[in-house]
Amino acid sequence: MALHHALSGELIDIRPLEEELKTTVTKTLYKSDRLEVFRMIILEGRATPAHHVSGEITVQCLEGTIEFITGETTQLMRKGDLICLAGNVNHAVKALEDASVLVTILLLD
Repeated sequence: MALHHALSGELIDIRPLEEELKTTVTKTLYKSDRLEVFRMIILEGRATPAHHVSGEITVQCLEGTIEFITGETTQLMRKGDLICLAGNVNHAVKALEDASVLVTILLLD
């Protein structure tokens, strides 16, 4: 069964998951030829390895607390914080608490 991705103009619920956070998995919400939007779930103590994407990205913390790491810089992100990042910049995320973040990626050819 194919996973549902929102269609152009379709309303997407990105409210905090609260009690459902621990049982929810990372999910792509919208994807087109040029844009991808997904909700990433990262549980306390877990981290993503350092990586980069070609296009620009935004990361918005919807709930919980994470560290957003770029090079030698670590920034604490809490609910409501947003960061924008140029393409090809190495970054990593570490959850200090169970967290849900909204990631938007500009897809390049």
